Amino acid sequence: MSVIIGIDVGGSTTKIVGFDKNKNIIEPMFVKANDPITSVYGAFGKFTDVNSIDLGDIEKIMVTGVGSSYLNKPIYGLDCCHVGEFDSIGTGGLYLSGLDKGIVVSMGTGTAMVIAERGRPVEYVGGTGVGGGTLTGLSKNLIGVSHVQDIVDLAKTGDLSKVDLCVSDMTAKSIKGMTDDLTAANFGKTSDLASKNDLAYGLLNMVFETVAMLSLFAARDKGTDNIIMTGNLTVIYQAKDFFDRFTRLFGKNYFAPKYSNFATAIGAALLAFDDRK
Repeated sequence: MSVIIGIDVGGSTTKIVGFDKNKNIIEPMFVKANDPITSVYGAFGKFTDVNSIDLGDIEKIMVTGVGSSYLNKPIYGLDCCHVGEFDSIGTGGLYLSGLDKGIVVSMGTGTAMVIAERGRPVEYVGGTGVGGGTLTGLSKNLIGVSHVQDIVDLAKTGDLSKVDLCVSDMTAKSIKGMTDDLTAANFGKTSDLASKNDLAYGLLNMVFETVAMLSLFAARDKGTDNIIMTGNLTVIYQAKDFFDRFTRLFGKNYFAPKYSNFATAIGAALLAFDDRK
C-alpha cells in the first residue's frame, strides 16, 4: 500500500489525513497538545496505528500550518515536505467542495482567506485576527468560559435580541440594501438581564458575522458567488444556521463541505499528487 500523508500543525490542534495511490481518502483525525512537536508525533502515531499503516507504506509526508516550522527533522526517518498553508487551504477547499472556483475561508485561531481556481495559483486575499482565539479569549473574560464546546452548548439557548442591535431596532422603515434582521451593532443592545447563554450566542454571532462580511467583500472583488468555509469553527452546532442566514442576507453561497475542519491537511496531501504530475 502506498500512502501520502498530510499534516496541518495549527495553533491549538494538529490534523492528519491520508490518501492511497488511487486518491481515496483515509479517515482524518486530530489531536490536541501543548506544543507542536508533541502534537505531530501524537497525531502521526495515532493515525498510523488506527489505520494499520506501516512506515514502509508511506510514500510522502506533506506538512503545513503555522506550527510546522518547528518540525525540522524527519518523522521516524521519513522526510517531510513543507508546503504553503495558503496553497493547502485553497487546494483542500476546492477538492472538498467539488467546485472550480471560490473564496476558501479558513476559520482557525484567526481567519485566512484565499481565492482558489482550478488551473491557477492559489492567491491569498486577506484575513482577520478574529477567529476561534477571539471567541475563547473574550468568552473567558466575559462569562468565565474558555472551552469552545462549552460556549457552543451555552449558545444553543441564547437570545440575540438581548445582545445585538439590529436594523429593525433603529428604524421603522426598511432601508434599501438592508434587511430588518441585519446586525447594526454587535453587543449594541446588551441587556442588563442578558444571561451567559445570550452572551455566548452573541460572541459566536460576532465572530461568524465578521468573517462572513470580510469573505463577502473578497468574493465580490474576485467575481465568485461561492464561499467555502473551512476550519475548526465550521463544524460547531450553530455553523450551518449561520451559513444559511448569510447566504440569504448577502446573496452568496456560504457552506462548509464534509471534512471542512480538515481541509488544510487534505490540501497539503493533495499537493503531493500535483508534484507527481
